[in-house]
Amino acid sequence: MYIRLAEPADLSSLLEIFEHARRFMCATGNPTQWIDGYPSEELILGEIEACHCFVCVDEQSGQLEGTFCFIEGEDPTYRVIYDGAWLNDAPYGVIHRLATAGRKKGVAEACLCWCAERCNNLRVDTHRDNRVMQHILEKHGFQRCGIILVRNGTERIAYQRIINR
Repeated sequence: MYIRLAEPADLSSLLEIFEHARRFMCATGNPTQWIDGYPSEELILGEIEACHCFVCVDEQSGQLEGTFCFIEGEDPTYRVIYDGAWLNDAPYGVIHRLATAGRKKGVAEACLCWCAERCNNLRVDTHRDNRVMQHILEKHGFQRCGIILVRNGTERIAYQRIINR
């Protein structure tokens, strides 16, 4: 597997990956995290144009197996944290909307490792009901830091990982 920037031509595959992720979340007890068509086609295209959207590609088949958004810099939704605190105030990278096509194991790990190679201070958040993502994050050394509120006002569990090099 390798990771590259997403391109506009990837949009239909990305929409399929997000649809699979929504069905998977519903099936695993998390029916309310990505509702009403979130993430939208417009949001995804905007992230592609901003060079924040990445895809995980199977080297043999060329199929897109996963996607995520990676942004280095301050995220406004992370300014205020409740019931805890960030591990530090140093510059950080943010991982959003990590999703897989569900065909291949290790996609989430590949994405998290790729981000860790580029930034030693990572933050991410997930829905309270997304036990699968919580397990993945904790397995990869992320520490639960508290609660943040996303744009629509709903809570997310905030995680951070500091990589010592």
